[in-house]
Amino acid sequence: MKKNRRDFLKATGLAGMALATGPVWSMEGQPIHAENPQATMENLIGAYGPWANSLHLEGLPRLSFRNTQFTDLQAWKKQALEKVKDRLGIPDVGPTPQVTVHRTYSYDGLQVEEVSWKLPYGNPTKAVILKPLGATGKLPAILGLHCHGGNKYFGLRKITRTSDSPHELMVAHQDHYYEGTAWANEIAKRGYVVMVADAFTFASRRVMLADVPERQRNGLTDENPEDPQNIQAYNTWAGNHEHVMAKSLFCAGTTWPGVFFAEDRAALDVLCARQDVDTAKIGCAGLSGGGLRTVMTGGLDPRITCAVCVGFMSTWTDFLLHKSFTHTWMAYVPILPQELDFPEILGLRAPNPTLVLNDIDDALYTMPEMERADKILADVFAKAGASDKYRCSYYPGPHKFDRAMQQEAFDWFDKWLK
Repeated sequence: MKKNRRDFLKATGLAGMALATGPVWSMEGQPIHAENPQATMENLIGAYGPWANSLHLEGLPRLSFRNTQFTDLQAWKKQALEKVKDRLGIPDVGPTPQVTVHRTYSYDGLQVEEVSWKLPYGNPTKAVILKPLGATGKLPAILGLHCHGGNKYFGLRKITRTSDSPHELMVAHQDHYYEGTAWANEIAKRGYVVMVADAFTFASRRVMLADVPERQRNGLTDENPEDPQNIQAYNTWAGNHEHVMAKSLFCAGTTWPGVFFAEDRAALDVLCARQDVDTAKIGCAGLSGGGLRTVMTGGLDPRITCAVCVGFMSTWTDFLLHKSFTHTWMAYVPILPQELDFPEILGLRAPNPTLVLNDIDDALYTMPEMERADKILADVFAKAGASDKYRCSYYPGPHKFDRAMQQEAFDWFDKWLK
């Protein structure tokens, strides 16, 4: 098992949503933390970088609440939300889907439900619902959003544990990113209904090899899917397939974040339809790819009372000049940077409680741009008269959502949802 875990860590990188690099250093051997990093750091597109950044990212975007012409929070939100939804090209996935309950049992002090629902396209979405054994009445709820981690074979299993024999690769995954915890279980034990569903292109929603042309399969099949070597081969294939999916979605008039939001909104519909859920007390949280989905769902859906974004907060400038190669195609929305900087998507939820958790040594972002994103959100919430509803914390170490970070996130949920 140790060898398989080691091979898995090596094969997937386990460094974030995709490839990652270490910190950028000056010639004197010090990390670069300039106020305007594009002026002091090499950028990914060479001489074209300063020009591209100057097009829309050196001043305030047109619909930024920080602009002086916006004085009415609700009027600004209405205008900005309409524009963001238009840019995302959110597909219609129909009404609240009908849920099939496959299995109900107890594990680790929790009641566990394994469910699924069918959207108008693709295979059924699988989900797990957790709540304390013996809990009665309506409880606050959390929509748990799993990470990317360069691993599309798995989805909900990344942040849940429902037996004493989890897949060995998920043991390695949780050890690496979550300090050995299934964080969805841990927050459920505090008195929440927690639902985690497979995201678009992950696990039950992944692209099946049998469904694409044989010439595109690299000789792979869907046989023996739980074998670690087959999982590694599939994840490599799926990573290389991302540009195909993204281009196809653009051609369909939608975007990857738009599809994420549509499917996460359907999951939220399912969660809110439950009789044991207090729909006035709904939170969402996730690391990395789950942090990206938190930005979208937390920013666009008013049912999210409290949001915790972990390990996915920076600026469009960071993605443009420095870190696009550390991210997948899932993060990008054409034209939108003209109207809102990336943090301002999450800022659309002001004045509702919002927590951002960053890792100081996270190789997916530069520290100056993480700090600038923090200031942007702080300014938005301050202008909304809700500075007490926003917090950003920084933790030592690389890309992760460890126990200390989980403690702060759970306490934040308890503060605002209980």
